[in-house]
Amino acid sequence: MVEVTPAQFPEVVGRVARIDAATRAADGHPALGDAVWLDLEHPGPDSAGFFVDDTGYAHIARGDNATPAHWTLGLAATPAARADGTRLLLARAATRHVATHGGGYVVSWILGATDDDDAALTAAGLRPARDLYEMRVALPLAREPKWPAGTHVRPFAVGRDEAAWLAINNDAFAGHAEQGGWTAATLARRVAEPWFDPALFLLAYDDDGLMGFNWLKIHAADEDNPRLGEIYVIGVARRTQGTGLGKALAIAGLTAVHERGIEVGSLFCAADNEPALRLYRSLGFDVHRVDRAYECEVSA
Repeated sequence: MVEVTPAQFPEVVGRVARIDAATRAADGHPALGDAVWLDLEHPGPDSAGFFVDDTGYAHIARGDNATPAHWTLGLAATPAARADGTRLLLARAATRHVATHGGGYVVSWILGATDDDDAALTAAGLRPARDLYEMRVALPLAREPKWPAGTHVRPFAVGRDEAAWLAINNDAFAGHAEQGGWTAATLARRVAEPWFDPALFLLAYDDDGLMGFNWLKIHAADEDNPRLGEIYVIGVARRTQGTGLGKALAIAGLTAVHERGIEVGSLFCAADNEPALRLYRSLGFDVHRVDRAYECEVSA
């Protein structure tokens, strides 16, 4: 096993990408999520990576949102590395790193989780905690958004809308480990990403201010997937809940990506969020993949 520090990340990012590509070839989806790639590019001082040959990689970093504070663990392991215990070794190395840096809560997302993943992560001390559905729908939807009276929709304006968006987002996702507690710096890092397009970040306003939003992201096609138009994050203010605004924003966003040639829409939804699941299923979404969060508390 070889540990790498943040200063070495620029030298090893290609190696990480090759391991992730190998897992994608085996599984039909990537192993590492956005949080790992963001930290490889803009690492925190306590971040670390661990390699075992070119078959396994673990990445540990503090979550870049303010609350609730936690560490994010990314794991990429080829089928051989899963069979011989390499992944278990990597997970334990990452949690030891957390222990030597003050301890804390660790969250690891496994995409397309299986019973074998449950056994392996449990052996490393990480318990299955919550599921996330990746859902997809064919586009176009062949329906028009029905806006609440007085609604005006426009794109996000960088340098103007950050404070209002952060207030609604953090209220809508209060206590959420990934989407809650965003800071101005968290948002700025996403806005600086190459995929960011303000025209696909829709804001709904009325005379009382921001009502809700739908932030979308386009994914390039690969050997396993077509181009996807993802609802990256969608939310409404408490005062507009029950008005149909969320459904209208979803339709408007998916229409916007279809106008760019996208024929498949996607989103991620917590498996226990029944109101949201009813909404998305009413629009034709079906579950495509189940991702699972594994969590543990590590003592200093």
